[in-house]
Amino acid sequence: MGMFMSFMGKGLPTAQMLNLVMGTLHKQFIEKDIKSFDDFHMAILDIFNTVNAALPGKHYDVPSPQEVQVCFDKWKASNESEKKKIFIEFMKKKVNLSKLDDSALITGIVTPPAAMAAKRAGETVPQLKLIKSIPDVIFVPTATVVALVSVKLSRKMFLGNITS
Repeated sequence: MGMFMSFMGKGLPTAQMLNLVMGTLHKQFIEKDIKSFDDFHMAILDIFNTVNAALPGKHYDVPSPQEVQVCFDKWKASNESEKKKIFIEFMKKKVNLSKLDDSALITGIVTPPAAMAAKRAGETVPQLKLIKSIPDVIFVPTATVVALVSVKLSRKMFLGNITS
């Protein structure tokens, strides 16, 4: 048993694993025919899609088009040996784990009880008699999803206006 456990702890060191992953991503990247910024951006999006699909439960945020444009300009102006370095540095900097913000967390916690209270209050209003026919099992999750989507969109619009 001790021998088996000692073999389990062995693995590739972090630097080797990172080089292996980045080499694989670069190989996938250079297989694409990149002639313009749109091709470059689509290749970057495809890589992030591949990474997000390969790692269930984890989601990595895609860099903004402006950041991709800066990388593309550097990448386009460099020679072949420098292109791989630029790509790998860009991926190392920009592959960031997506984090749940506080507003989404609070909305997810507060919305279900608020939806139930709103439904109970709406049942007493004569103009909203139709609300009684909607089961709680449908109403509460729907209200929660709508609230989460609206928080996400409003936050994205707000942050988009700040950065512009």
